[in-house]
Amino acid sequence: MAWSYNPLWYLLIEKGIKQSQLRSMVGISSNAMAHINQNMPVTMEVLGRICQTLDCKIQDIVEYIPDQLLEEE
Repeated sequence: MAWSYNPLWYLLIEKGIKQSQLRSMVGISSNAMAHINQNMPVTMEVLGRICQTLDCKIQDIVEYIPDQLLEEE
């Protein structure tokens, strides 16, 4: 099971927000931001705060990638 935060990066580009700005706006740690950059899991609290800050839904910032697709790569 894997997660991709590519939708978040596209949303940030669309809104003209840099990663460092997002981190400050949301109030998340550099560790949480590093996890997001590496497509590693973060808490639902962090994802919820990002959604609240960006006024979006969770599917707008994270995407589930089934194991089957990972094996095909």
